[in-house]
Amino acid sequence: MNICFIGGGNMASALIGGLLSRGFAAAHIRVVEIDTDCCTRLHAEYGVRASSDMAAGISHSEFVILAVKPQQLHELAIQLVPLLTTQLIISIAAGVRAVDLARWLGSENIVRAMPNTPALIRSGITGLYALPAVNATQRHDAQTILTAVGSTLWLESETMMDAITAVSGSGPAYIFYFIEAMQQAAIELGFNQQDARRLVLDTFMGATKLAESSADEISLLRTRVTSKNGTTERAIMNLEANEVKQHIIKAVHAAATRSAEMGKELGAK
Repeated sequence: MNICFIGGGNMASALIGGLLSRGFAAAHIRVVEIDTDCCTRLHAEYGVRASSDMAAGISHSEFVILAVKPQQLHELAIQLVPLLTTQLIISIAAGVRAVDLARWLGSENIVRAMPNTPALIRSGITGLYALPAVNATQRHDAQTILTAVGSTLWLESETMMDAITAVSGSGPAYIFYFIEAMQQAAIELGFNQQDARRLVLDTFMGATKLAESSADEISLLRTRVTSKNGTTERAIMNLEANEVKQHIIKAVHAAATRSAEMGKELGAK
């Protein structure tokens, strides 16, 4: 597998690091990046070849990973058209639909991927969608690349990418928001900032590990912590009275709606 990354930002770096940690050879990875400092850093850190020479990067690769900002993708597609042959295109640019990218490139050989930021520590989850022209071997290879930074989930419909974006793509921000709130409460209750952070983060990580190791429903795990007339029940009653769960659900739906809107906006070219 020879891979060319177009763009050498954080997510590209995460994927490169993940691939190398799994035994993938640096000699089989090229990066096309206009920022010379970024090229120097990528070569020094990972040993990969990085330059602004797009033609050279594309011609030596079977897989091209588009890791640029979504607003740059249409212009990039115009540059790619005369360089592409049979390469599989994997786009990790948020919001740009595979059907629009296929129209710009004149190729149906496209997989759309939506990783989330925990991919930076190889603990992410990536939603994947392939256009019908992508064969089983190519799907397997695309999954192999993305599992270098975490788990994957294949989608049968591209419209579900909006849901992936809302749940897992934006999801870390919701978690950080809740952590912020709990940390602030801990400080107000008398802990210093360092101890408050440790208490909340360890609680989140422990609860997540417990949920992951249990076959029980999350609601049952919550019930087991909630003793009758106890402290947890009082807190949950407060959350329920303020419809916190309903507001979280509405927030995720709002994110999905915005994702669909962005797809239409970015694809209107």
